[in-house]
Amino acid sequence: MGKTLVEKIWDAHVVKRQEGFPDILYIDTHLIHEVTSPQAFDGLRKRNLPVFRPNQTVATADHNVPTIDQHLPIKEELSRYQVDMLSKNTSEFGVELYGLGHPYQGIVHVIGPELGITLPGKTMVCGDSHTSTHGAFGAIAFGIGTSQVEQVFATQCLLQQAPKTMKIEINGTLEKGVGAKDIVLYVISKTTAAGGTGYFVEFAGSAIRALSMEGRMTVCNMSIEMGARGGLIAPDQTTFDYVEGREFAPKGEKWEESLAYWKTLYSDEDAEFDAVLEFDAADIQPMITYGTNPGMGIGIAQNIPATESQVESERPSYKKALNYMGFADSESLIGKRVDYVFIGSCTNSRIEDLREVANFVQGKQKAPQVEVWIVPGSKQVEAQAKAEGIDNVLEAAGFILREPGCSACLGMNEDKIPAGKYCVSTSNRNFEGRQGPNARTLLASPLTAAAAAITGKITDVRELLGAEAVV
Repeated sequence: MGKTLVEKIWDAHVVKRQEGFPDILYIDTHLIHEVTSPQAFDGLRKRNLPVFRPNQTVATADHNVPTIDQHLPIKEELSRYQVDMLSKNTSEFGVELYGLGHPYQGIVHVIGPELGITLPGKTMVCGDSHTSTHGAFGAIAFGIGTSQVEQVFATQCLLQQAPKTMKIEINGTLEKGVGAKDIVLYVISKTTAAGGTGYFVEFAGSAIRALSMEGRMTVCNMSIEMGARGGLIAPDQTTFDYVEGREFAPKGEKWEESLAYWKTLYSDEDAEFDAVLEFDAADIQPMITYGTNPGMGIGIAQNIPATESQVESERPSYKKALNYMGFADSESLIGKRVDYVFIGSCTNSRIEDLREVANFVQGKQKAPQVEVWIVPGSKQVEAQAKAEGIDNVLEAAGFILREPGCSACLGMNEDKIPAGKYCVSTSNRNFEGRQGPNARTLLASPLTAAAAAITGKITDVRELLGAEAVV
């Protein structure tokens, strides 16, 4: 019997397997940032241990960094302390750091791919749940806890149970105005926020193959939001073209050797998945969330489901979510006033996202009452945006291109959404208080977010693109 892509990569990295015990899994690349690494470094100190393979560890500052005036001291005391500790720890243990001011600094899940650190066939971990992003390259990538960060520091291995496998196949052609973020929000709305629990998900089908690498990263990034351990996509020519020539990608003969191996990374025709789901791309509208988990999403032209349509045991929590958001059963979101728009995060802060937004807003002006934060995912994205004149287009529309960081994806830095305000966000989570205490988050694509910024309200972007909205 053939193997799935997950099984091929996983089995190639098992150091030891014994029945009744977790596998000892070798980790090729360990990504770290300032939030989940300090306790792990302290654990090494207490045990008088070094980082076993520092050359396979890459650090950056992203969660706690400000996105304006990064050349000045960080104002928030805890944020400043965590960023300073990352510098101290990486220096002491010999780990490469792309800190503030470094040309490679940025969100950890943006810099890995753009630097050629993320490669097909790898195992990659980070103390951050959205490590699943790197699976877009045909890698096994997943988030780990602080104690596991220490384990990888000390051994370059992890104890892990082999995962179940799920294939999600999406075929067909996307409608104008519908993109990768809409695909994954649609899938999560159908599977629920727990539908992938225990699985590694392989995304496949013609609609997935048609996506750019940036789009594939968006899809894999949010696989964790359906409860999955991670998501991945088999590498193909799109993958190879993206990787070739990047700073740390293989060169010369090593490139040819790597490429030959990468071309074997696909699920065999006779491979058996533990679960298979199929969707039609033609059914996907521009998506937006209305509740307090990413599974509470609808097509932009649809109405919020009624509480009575939910499973009886889930109705109290469902009603609580609607009350938090200030929404009612069966109402439409179209025309709802928007206070903030955030375009950024490890989900949608790459150069393709910024280009799409700039193309859409060129010649337009943002609504007066909307505050718009455009946050690139890295210094390289920021530099490229400026080189292409994207910053000028955004500024003319009333937007400001800020400096890189996780920003308003989470309430862990200076970029917080005020209580009670509505924010259309390209980030990945809409939990209560995620973007700030009592902030109200509606997840959407960069295009839908940009449409809200221009109109000042939730808008079906297809109408602004000249496409006919379909219910």
